[in-house]
This record gives sequence, structure tokens and C-alpha cells, in this order.
Amino acid sequence: MQKATFAGGCFWCMVTPFEDLPGIEGIVSGYTGGSKENPTYEEVKTGETGHLEAVQITFDPERFPYEKLLELYWPQIDPTDAFGQFQDRGTQYAAAIFYHDEQQLAAALRSKQALEASGRFDKPIVTKILPASTFYEAEEYHQDYHKKNPKHYKEDREQSGRDRFIRENWSE
Repeated sequence: MQKATFAGGCFWCMVTPFEDLPGIEGIVSGYTGGSKENPTYEEVKTGETGHLEAVQITFDPERFPYEKLLELYWPQIDPTDAFGQFQDRGTQYAAAIFYHDEQQLAAALRSKQALEASGRFDKPIVTKILPASTFYEAEEYHQDYHKKNPKHYKEDREQSGRDRFIRENWSE
């Protein structure tokens, strides 16, 4: 098993694209990239801890290669926005790929370069590719939020502008 860590704005919205796929063994919402040990949601959402909301995926690379995770990741975000994602503003909601080894780094760089070369966006691709650091699991009420609070999750996702952006920019 390997780990993949992705930030893409609200971590609630970053779980569903990856779940229930063969080879995906688990998805945890949490915080990474900051300096404070064991941050809480209340601390992270201020933007002062340096952490980003993220998901950490445990996967079997034989059944679901890292490159496929990257293919699923990019269409969940606005890769041209360095200051948050959709209605969620601030560094804690920025998009980033956190690589766990040199192979992940190389794959992430290739996928970003391919997106840049595609001409899909008029603005530069600003999503950062960073080394993975300590990942802190978010509070229990954030785990599987879409299952625990489906009505609120659906409303929040639609109001955020994420679904509209995905339809307008990633649908073929």
C-alpha cells in the first residue's frame, strides 16, 4: 500500500471522487503542510497554522496506479487559483499535490506539465507540488461528511461553485 495526499479546497469535496474505486483502501480528511503540531479545524480555518485541508488516500498501486489518482485529482480543482478553491478563500484552501517519494514527484510534474501544454486554461497552472509532511487526521465529524450530512454536503458543494466550474471547464 502507498499514500497519496491532495489538497483541493474543502476536504469534504475531495473524498467522493476517489472513494469506492478498486484499489483505493481508505481516504482520510485532515491537515498538512503547516507548522503547528496537532492542529484543530478551528485553528486551521484561520489560515494561521500554515496547514492546508487535504485528503490522504491509501491505495494499492498495482490495482490503482498513482497516475490514475492524478487524472482524477486535476478535474476536481481550479488549478489556476493560488488563493483558495471556489468559495473557500485563503491559503488553507489552496490546491496542492504532496508527493511521498521521487516517483510521485516525477508523475505529478509530468501531469502538471501535460495540463499546462493542453491549453485548457488561459491562466497559468499554479497548483503547487510539495513534499509530503506530517498529516494530521481531522476531527471525526469531518470524516465521511458527505455520508453523515448528505443534504448539507450537496448544498454546500453546489453553492461553492465547484460543480459549475467542473462542468464548464472539465467536461468534454
